[in-house]
Amino acid sequence: QVQLVESGGGLVQAGGSLRLSCAASGLTFSSAAMGWFRQAPGKEREFVASMSWGGGSIYYADSVKGRFTISRDNAKNTVYLQMSSLKPEDTAVYYCAAGKIATKRSGDFTSWGQGTQVTVSS
Repeated sequence: QVQLVESGGGLVQAGGSLRLSCAASGLTFSSAAMGWFRQAPGKEREFVASMSWGGGSIYYADSVKGRFTISRDNAKNTVYLQMSSLKPEDTAVYYCAAGKIATKRSGDFTSWGQGTQVTVSS
């Protein structure tokens, strides 16, 4: 059974930084593509970033490009999302996801975490 557990969310002022972590178990992490998505109140879940198993393919949403960085540590079965220059519009629940290939489509990811809240105050 795949388990993805996010951590690192919280309240931060605009311009600040946060690092989200997602610890994975129950899967061959080193072979899995990993992604981050987010959902703001009243909005649909949207793509944030994804990375292939070896890190050779990395994708970002235009809204976070240059501010967010996805990375992974296959030895620790963990994927990270470093978020900098945060804006109030980044406020959302952030979800970690695992799949076979790195894409921008939520449907390509088969396992999901429970999410962690990120709130950016102005």
